[in-house]
Amino acid sequence: MKKPVHTLTAAMLTAILSLSTATAQGSAVQGEVRKIDEAAGKVTLKHGPIRNLGMDVGMTMTFRVKDPAMLREVQIGDKVEFEAEQAASGYTVTKMQKSN
Repeated sequence: MKKPVHTLTAAMLTAILSLSTATAQGSAVQGEVRKIDEAAGKVTLKHGPIRNLGMDVGMTMTFRVKDPAMLREVQIGDKVEFEAEQAASGYTVTKMQKSN
């Protein structure tokens, strides 16, 4: 009787982990750098919907960046893929890289 319980538990755990991975991979957003303010640690991005923040339409907005070094890796006009989250200080880009 213990074997079916272990099998069910393993299957449930696998499903949960797969869902978490899919959710994490789905949070990347395409955007374009419109303005960089290194002194303030902010970037303005024109972007598509950001589902994990409840934004169902694209727009242009300014974000704080988690790591100011990210700003030295991009230039105005660059196409980027980024992830953002709601932090205590406002919407914050946590990852950003150039995209094709």
